[in-house]
Amino acid sequence: MPVLRRCIPGRAERARGDEEERRRMSEVLGPEALGAELGERATLVQFSTAFCQPCRATRRTLAEVAAMVPGVGHVEIDAEARLDLVRALGIARTPTVLVLDRTGRVVRRAAGQPRRADVIAALGRAV
Repeated sequence: MPVLRRCIPGRAERARGDEEERRRMSEVLGPEALGAELGERATLVQFSTAFCQPCRATRRTLAEVAAMVPGVGHVEIDAEARLDLVRALGIARTPTVLVLDRTGRVVRRAAGQPRRADVIAALGRAV
């Protein structure tokens, strides 16, 4: 399974041998951890904070993609309110977006404001 790390804000690349990152990418997140139901085919999980300007644009982008692709859900998590989850997943900045498959397994991860085309491409791996 490929492991990703942020190289350019909003983009991801394969990590090179980081065991901790591999462990985090193999995490399975369910409705109890997210506080919301998973999408039928995939789920876009966004970690945000109240004063994060790029988080607002990311929210719009992910909501548009979720509305455009059937069976895809969008869950926004307040990073300040869910520090336990932020620490467990190694979230270092906001916005951070996780793409989950239908079982809740993290298949892609990126920090920074993503482009719509990148989100759609990442969903291709999840569905």
